[in-house]
Amino acid sequence: MDKIATKEINGGAFIISKTDSNQVFTPEDFSEEQTMIKESVVEFIDREVWPNKVRFEKKDYAFTESLMKKAGELGFLSIPVPENYGGMGMGFVSTMLVCDYISGASGSISTAFGAHTGIGILPILLYGTETQKKEYLPKLASGEWFASYCLTEPGAGSDANSGKTKAVLTEDGKYYEITGQKMWISNAGFASLFIVFARIGNDKNITGFIVPKENSNGIELGEEENKLGIHASSTRQVFF
Repeated sequence: MDKIATKEINGGAFIISKTDSNQVFTPEDFSEEQTMIKESVVEFIDREVWPNKVRFEKKDYAFTESLMKKAGELGFLSIPVPENYGGMGMGFVSTMLVCDYISGASGSISTAFGAHTGIGILPILLYGTETQKKEYLPKLASGEWFASYCLTEPGAGSDANSGKTKAVLTEDGKYYEITGQKMWISNAGFASLFIVFARIGNDKNITGFIVPKENSNGIELGEEENKLGIHASSTRQVFF
């Protein structure tokens, strides 16, 4: 795990307060492991992404997906995921380095990467049950599956809790039936698993559900959105 000296800072206090030199973390402080991770991801980006920048502007969604699979094979999708769930089990600094170099190369691959490793994997890693973690995290960490995060709706964006998607418990009490529409969903075109937010009954707050993309789950996708940028980032509406 990454180990650095830490100190709690309130808000933007670092702007006006003095900082001890031993609290400043610079590239010279990278461990050998962190340096190796950085060099590996830089090599990947230089070899696979920069020479193919034009393809990202031509809505080559399949190319974005193939690069994500390669990133998974190299372990870049699993940096913070614990080893017992199929991940690398590394800390924040290593996670930051991988995110930094992947995000700086292309908006399309950056969006796909962030949606998968951040809002796709982390809800399960942070809040999932042990059974859910064991079932889904190894597939997501390896790139066998890709994740998507379904929160935004036509009438619910910044005010996410005003979403209208509903989850109704079946009569046998075994399943929830989800009905609703989500929009601007990154990775929707090639995701194998959706983190879906819906309201159960009259609950005050919406609830997150793990929904695999299976025929029996009644998921339908809209066409790829025409965007001003991040052209090879899959962005679709999702209907339940």
